[in-house]
Amino acid sequence: MLGITDLPFFVGAVFLLNITPGPDTAYIVGRSVAQGRAAGVMSALGVSAGCCVHALATAFGLTALLAASPTAFTVIKFAGAAYLVWLGLRLIWRRPEGSADAAGTPSARRGLRALFMQGFLTNVLNPKVVLFFVSFFPQFVDPHAPRQALAFLLLGAIMVLMSTLWNTLVAWLAGTLTRRVGQAPRLKCWLDRLVGTAFIGLGARLALAQR
Repeated sequence: MLGITDLPFFVGAVFLLNITPGPDTAYIVGRSVAQGRAAGVMSALGVSAGCCVHALATAFGLTALLAASPTAFTVIKFAGAAYLVWLGLRLIWRRPEGSADAAGTPSARRGLRALFMQGFLTNVLNPKVVLFFVSFFPQFVDPHAPRQALAFLLLGAIMVLMSTLWNTLVAWLAGTLTRRVGQAPRLKCWLDRLVGTAFIGLGARLALAQR
């Protein structure tokens, strides 16, 4: 089908990758724990949107060009690391709030949009995701297939769908387990600091990552 090979194996590999904790999972769980289920779900959707960008770039050969450039890899790596550190510092310095915004208010909607963009940028600015797409996807596409771009797009759609379902479930469960935290502002403040510290650690790890 469109030059795709070993599709069942691809689906199984994607499933195993999803259930293996990584930076995206840590980010989504952190948001869910610190800010609730809605925050976690929007972060998960943002991460999925980032994966869509990588899938499109892979289909049209942009990912391979980016991965082949040490300079581009370094720039994206440090941009992503700086962004994670910045998010962590914001959580650490954020003042405790008396109560969360009511769902549907303009302030709440702006917050959810911001969380979506943060999840999106966290994924897009991760050079390890670039290397994953450029090394993993070609294994399941016949190099002589006449429609390789469509094959990559279909594989990307499958991966994004599976990842979205899994990450949304993780966000929902993590948010549900900590739902009562929102009623204890001081505890929520310390959780924000803990999650912020974890984000800074993820940023430092990314900055030190090698190709």
